[in-house]
Amino acid sequence: MRKAILVVAVMLMIANIGLAQESPLLLQRPTLSKTHVAFNFAGDLWIVERGGGEAKQLTTGVGVETEPIFSPDGSQIAFTGQYDGNTDVFVVAATGGVPKRLTYHPGGDQAVGWTNDGKRVLFSSARSSYSGIPRLFTIGTDGAGLPEELPLPMAERGSYSPDGAYLAYEPLVQ
Repeated sequence: MRKAILVVAVMLMIANIGLAQESPLLLQRPTLSKTHVAFNFAGDLWIVERGGGEAKQLTTGVGVETEPIFSPDGSQIAFTGQYDGNTDVFVVAATGGVPKRLTYHPGGDQAVGWTNDGKRVLFSSARSSYSGIPRLFTIGTDGAGLPEELPLPMAERGSYSPDGAYLAYEPLVQ
């Protein structure tokens, strides 16, 4: 049901912002808040109101930004950014601004979600694996301190239950 709503929202957004033209667009990884849709297009993050309108570019960095995920209150967007040859987790205000880097590990870190209180970003990384198997971690949105590894043998994606008591996860995505 959620995917169907998401597809309809993106299609309406394309029609409403006048981007449905002759050339195909590569809008990728849409995510929803109560009021907005954020998506990846041409290596940058964009946002538009759910009812349609003009899309606003959120990031314009020299790297590639992908996989946007709204915080539970919709005020921030966590994303995966590739800058200076490394892939890390960043957050940016939903209104735009300078992204804040949260992870600094030389291996790749990939944003996958939020904790329910919106204070920590959930991400996937093989940073603690000798064999390259990814695990889930959280890190505070202030960027202070070290990431906390979740006690799972392996996981690439995950999402907390509405009450935060459970975590659904995919061990390996193919």
